[in-house]
Amino acid sequence: MAVLPILQVGHPNLRLRARTLSRDELLLPETQQFIDDLIETMHAANGAGLAATQVDRHVRICAIEVKDNPRYPYKPNIPLTVLVNPVLEPLGEERFPNYEGCLSVPNLRGLVHRYAELRVTAWDRHGTPVEKLVRGITAGTYQHEVDHLDGKVFLDRVEDSRTLATWDQWKAHHEAAFVETVRAVVARYGS
Repeated sequence: MAVLPILQVGHPNLRLRARTLSRDELLLPETQQFIDDLIETMHAANGAGLAATQVDRHVRICAIEVKDNPRYPYKPNIPLTVLVNPVLEPLGEERFPNYEGCLSVPNLRGLVHRYAELRVTAWDRHGTPVEKLVRGITAGTYQHEVDHLDGKVFLDRVEDSRTLATWDQWKAHHEAAFVETVRAVVARYGS
């Protein structure tokens, strides 16, 4: 496995929309190796997720995992999940405020409003259909990663630029209040 370079905001390729994969292409050894490398890169960077577009591969694949992540100690755990050709369908209009950061936008966080409940349809890494409901903070993580596959970064969704903060300033001035928001979202949605 290899740790891949992560594109940073400003790189034009980060804004490219990823293309759909065929099942045959997904099952190729080189695609399976790429998925292993994507996961390895996410782990090496302590990310909660990583999309193929962030490592300059423009296919609709992303990996998500939260396991006692030191960058996000307040996030509920999410088992390792690989989504291929994901489609997210909001279930209602309810949203919640989510302070987000990103491996492609280093040292910056901002407040984004995310749908509270989603239906996810995709394939797993072996081409097996996946359909599930995700809620709360977990739903926010899914939306963040699928945005990358559409050429978007969380900065595009920040409604008020006054919420932007470096990590140090966020920890000093916003983290405690946001952790309370996370607790309320988890209590309401279970994740």
